[in-house]
Amino acid sequence: MNVLLIGSGGREHALAWALTASPLLTALYCCPGNAGIAEIATCLPLDAADHEAVIWFCRVHGIGFVVIGPEAPLVSGLADALAAAKIKCFGPSRLAAQLEGSKGYTKDLCREFHIPTAAYERFKDAASAKAYLARQPLPIVVKADGLAAGKGVVVAETRGEAEAHIDACFAGSLGAAGAEVVIEACMVGEEASFFALVDGRDCLALATAQDHKRAGNGDTGPNTGGMGAYSPAPVMTPALVERTMAEIIRPTVAAMAKRGTPFKGVLFAGLMITADGPQLIEYNTRFGDPETQVLMVRLKSDLLAALIATADGVLGTFDLHWHTEAALTVVMAANGYPGTPEKGSEIKGLAEAAKTPGVEIFHAGTRRDGSRLLADGGRVLNVTARGATVAQAQARAYAAIAKIDWPGGFCRSDIGWRAIARGKVP
Repeated sequence: MNVLLIGSGGREHALAWALTASPLLTALYCCPGNAGIAEIATCLPLDAADHEAVIWFCRVHGIGFVVIGPEAPLVSGLADALAAAKIKCFGPSRLAAQLEGSKGYTKDLCREFHIPTAAYERFKDAASAKAYLARQPLPIVVKADGLAAGKGVVVAETRGEAEAHIDACFAGSLGAAGAEVVIEACMVGEEASFFALVDGRDCLALATAQDHKRAGNGDTGPNTGGMGAYSPAPVMTPALVERTMAEIIRPTVAAMAKRGTPFKGVLFAGLMITADGPQLIEYNTRFGDPETQVLMVRLKSDLLAALIATADGVLGTFDLHWHTEAALTVVMAANGYPGTPEKGSEIKGLAEAAKTPGVEIFHAGTRRDGSRLLADGGRVLNVTARGATVAQAQARAYAAIAKIDWPGGFCRSDIGWRAIARGKVP
């Protein structure tokens, strides 16, 4: 089978790496890809926003299956266009992708179907949002309703900070994403990332993971798209996994089917594990980044077969198997990230670093300039390792990083600290 993978980040490199292990795969194409993906797939400058161009490419190259990585093509309806052209794909419809495309849509669904989440209200103007804000305790969370490339959410410690984000949203700094805002109570607990494949009716939980959003050690500094992750997440006990499926995932799947917008793809639930149990922070309708990197190196089963089973609606007869080892990934980012990253710096030493036992290096934002490898994004590399414990995986990842020569980049030195501090072997 010829497969087309949409996307260019570390998530897509990890997916490509796993897809190439499938005996079902004949050829793998990726648009647009990156320098790392180009080593294992044919990359092409195809614009995923041009649905007709994607369909044309699929027909010309005999693509039997399309895997959509990022959220923007899903929210814009690429899966619908492919379905209309009778091209099988992995990813939800435009209407189902509203679970990620609109924070308010998801909060309303939670309220209607009694899915545990923080108390909230929605607003279409700054005055009413500020009036509500004045009556709420701090800290408080202010979210742009739409997709904002990771810049739409502020956990405000002061009213001034919350009001500034409200003003920024309605002033158009986030474009259409900020035309409406959601204000919600700030939940207290430990965050975890939870993934489940969903075929419209049945759902299958994946391995658990936990990421680090803050740029600095000790989970300090500005929020980012993710500076590292590990799997499994010790906080997600088997009892909590089942409770999450019973109280959050399955009710969501049933609700989407009841609304006439069945969800097919991967549901990525950002969870807060509170004193009252798991509560939904938000949904993403695609694989997470950098969580995918640790999930893929732990997955023993055929990823392509699992994604096809999801698209075909036969997950009820499917199962997945995982390596018992832990996995950890460290994001190496360009200087300036998460603000304005410095592009174009040269990266050396990857070949030597990749020889470290148990290590896979996934590219997130790279390009080739002749024989030179250059940084071409904010998050640039994902140094990923497996080990008997999170501590061993961490040691292997940082041993590999020590061999990478890249003065133009940085990383946190404590990824996995929370799991290691627990003193448990996941």
